[in-house]
Amino acid sequence: MCTDPLRFGRRGQCGFTIIELVIFIVVIGVAVAGVLGVMNLTTSRSADPQLRKQALVLAEGLLEEIQSARFTFCKPDDAAAETAVNTAGCATPQAVGQPAGTRPYLSVTDYVPAFGTAQPYIRDALDIKFPDGYSATVTLSPEVALGPADALVPADATPANLNALRITVTVSYAGGNVTLVGYRTRYAPNLI
Repeated sequence: MCTDPLRFGRRGQCGFTIIELVIFIVVIGVAVAGVLGVMNLTTSRSADPQLRKQALVLAEGLLEEIQSARFTFCKPDDAAAETAVNTAGCATPQAVGQPAGTRPYLSVTDYVPAFGTAQPYIRDALDIKFPDGYSATVTLSPEVALGPADALVPADATPANLNALRITVTVSYAGGNVTLVGYRTRYAPNLI
């Protein structure tokens, strides 16, 4: 019971009114709801960086595999591959198209059936399937920006008349996709 009138005002008035309590509960409820909303958003998106990192690792691996393949005037298993300075010196000139056999392929151009055509992949070079929900596509296209300023892409662009290729690897997953672009230049005639 409140007995000090100087401290508590009139006799019998101490504590909070019902209106003050309701306002307090509403303010605290709104603050807690805001904090829980932020925590829910953070928790629901916490897996996204891991999924994106996994996609990035798959894309980097595939791009590195392709860039490590040979890009010469001749097919890499041709006897003249190390010495040919053009396709005339080859028994088997390099061509775009997927060979029969398993990866990793010998030639950069073996990874796609044609320039500008996306080739899907769901396995890595060791024939291990990508995790569920992940898939990759590879596209090769002629690149003249790396050549002389007056270089033009020939109408009949083939590996025989190009010196650089643009490699685009896109890995798709449930949260989006990751695209990496790399380049492969011809190291000919003697650097396979």
